[in-house]
Amino acid sequence: MSSISGYQHTRVVKKLNADQAGALKLARRFGQALVCVRYRQDPQRGHRYTTVEIVVDEAPIQRRFSPETVVALRIAFEERALRQAVKDNGGRWDKGAGVWRVPFEAVRRLSLTNRIIVGK
Repeated sequence: MSSISGYQHTRVVKKLNADQAGALKLARRFGQALVCVRYRQDPQRGHRYTTVEIVVDEAPIQRRFSPETVVALRIAFEERALRQAVKDNGGRWDKGAGVWRVPFEAVRRLSLTNRIIVGK
């Protein structure tokens, strides 16, 4: 097989989603990781290539907040000491949403970034 630079003169002639005919054999091979299949041609060399796009890693999006941005946190009722620490650092209880509203700087200082609730 050629080095990756050997494909620079190719052009995509067809792109198929994983569930389309022409991609099903590869979907069975790569499973849920398959995103799409591309058929490429290199007219200079007279070659056709089949390439796949697969998911190799997945992680939550790490949002970046400015220090003064207020974020939502979930803290259990039983975590009294933690609730008090959040209050002491400017946190306020939002009864309607059932979350604590806390400035991001305080969340970072208290090492609570893993408790941030996105979308609340």
